[in-house]
Amino acid sequence: MANLRIKLVKSLNGRLDKHIATAKSLGLRKIGSETVQPDNPQTRGKIAQIRYLIAVTEE
Repeated sequence: MANLRIKLVKSLNGRLDKHIATAKSLGLRKIGSETVQPDNPQTRGKIAQIRYLIAVTEE
């Protein structure tokens, strides 16, 4: 199965609590932190919610 590399490129300060929780559930804590997640509908839904905060590349 394919993987997605997700990088936090904008700050979580002042964001909605729901969006902060979504970023943390993906393993993103600080600006510049990266994580590799499986490409599935659950991960795609999380990405769609916080797409303005992250950069995504396919592996």
